Amino acid sequence: MTTPTAPVQRLVMRGIQKRYGVVHALRDVDFELRPGEVMALLGENGAGKSTLVKILAGLVTPDHGKIVVDGDPVPLGSTRRAQQARIAVVQQEFSAVPSLTVAENLLLGRADAGLWWTRRRMAARLGGLLAQVGLDHVDLATPVEELSVPEVQLLEIARVLARDAQIVIFDEPTTALSDFEIERVLKVVRKLAEQGRSIIYVTHRLPEVFEIADRVTVFRNGESLPAARVEDLSVSDIIAMMLGREVTTMFPDRGVAGQACPVLSVTGLVTTRLAEPVSFELRQGEILGFAGQLGSGASDVLQALAGISPGAAGQVELNGEPLSLADRRAGIAKRIAYCSPDRKRNGIFADLSVEDNLSSPWLRAVSTAGVVSRRRLGLATREAAGVFAIDERRLRMPVGALSGGNQQKVALGKWLGIEPAVLLVEEPTRGVDVGARAEIYTYLRRLCRQGMSMIVSSSDTAELHGLCDTIAAFYRGRMTEIRPHDAWTERSLVQKVMHREEVAS
Repeated sequence: MTTPTAPVQRLVMRGIQKRYGVVHALRDVDFELRPGEVMALLGENGAGKSTLVKILAGLVTPDHGKIVVDGDPVPLGSTRRAQQARIAVVQQEFSAVPSLTVAENLLLGRADAGLWWTRRRMAARLGGLLAQVGLDHVDLATPVEELSVPEVQLLEIARVLARDAQIVIFDEPTTALSDFEIERVLKVVRKLAEQGRSIIYVTHRLPEVFEIADRVTVFRNGESLPAARVEDLSVSDIIAMMLGREVTTMFPDRGVAGQACPVLSVTGLVTTRLAEPVSFELRQGEILGFAGQLGSGASDVLQALAGISPGAAGQVELNGEPLSLADRRAGIAKRIAYCSPDRKRNGIFADLSVEDNLSSPWLRAVSTAGVVSRRRLGLATREAAGVFAIDERRLRMPVGALSGGNQQKVALGKWLGIEPAVLLVEEPTRGVDVGARAEIYTYLRRLCRQGMSMIVSSSDTAELHGLCDTIAAFYRGRMTEIRPHDAWTERSLVQKVMHREEVAS
């Protein structure tokens, strides 16, 4: 009887430690990766995933531990050494230079790029890289700024292939993509693994894990749990591993649907990006979901209602009174709140305190003759913080120092001071870990039970199907269908927003 041999390891990390002052970012972490394997790297924000990725990328030097690549010890600690070990990262934040062409971006950082790269050689070598990631339709002379968001994401992958990386780390690669675009990226990831490359896949989207990963490594409080095969796990198992506790359900109960009168009535809404007018009603206490890919029109409707879409027109009534679409301040005065999909760019003030952020839309309410009452401000901000379970001890901290989940709670909570009649939210949990997602869903539903109404636009169809009372599908500037949530399945919703007519119930 022969003894089974242990699987060959491409990457072995043993006893990795990293401290920042008194904070243990990583505690004796062990991690392994096999050739041709897709390893999902999961954990809440702050669990240690990002630190591990930065160590492998050469951006951070561990305090202690051993790293072996293909049997050889590797003294990482610089990006050059990481490249020599053929390790590369596809970042969540794009690193391509927008003003340069596709070809120039592919050649950036390549030691062999020189004058001998003739146009013919460039087309042959770089064109093959583009074909591998599904960008064979893109001209090498095209400036990157002319590409779509998913095309830039695929170009980031092509840049990694140009350096012949054998260990490829995908850090939240699908955060800003729709279902159709996610499918393209996952197809490329699978192809890379089939070629024998080793993949570390960091994501908050659990359905992606079950679609492409072979094994899962979960980080919790700076420590790594033993890797487990995906086929042996359920979604509930993974969530329990990440949180250290059981979560009975991701989404709160909707309760009994009422027959409330419409709070918001929209008739013939048009914008420069909508292909045809949109009409619908929103009832008190209802969560209405808008599902659609990037550019589908779902986002345009929310921005028009928020008063930030130039040229928007149509008949819109809030509690029976006309609502102007031309003035954001008028919308706020009518208690229309809007939460941007990009909290870092225009949802929070990262350098200001939590208290300053929470009070930013309604400072006048706690001011007299332009002088802010610190007492009234403190009471109001503590009340808003309490709704979203934001720790009062962090009210004086810069928002940028918080986790993604807490930043999103601040971006939502800052609107509570205007006592919104309608809350418009785009991508409510983008870049938020699974534990914070469940909390945010609970808080949003609780606000609706107290009488608030919401419209939620999201590229995450599972999120909409689990959270919303009514869901409208959008495609190419049109609202194609609107139904109660129980008249949709998650599959039928995905197929509808991708405009695949073979919809199955």
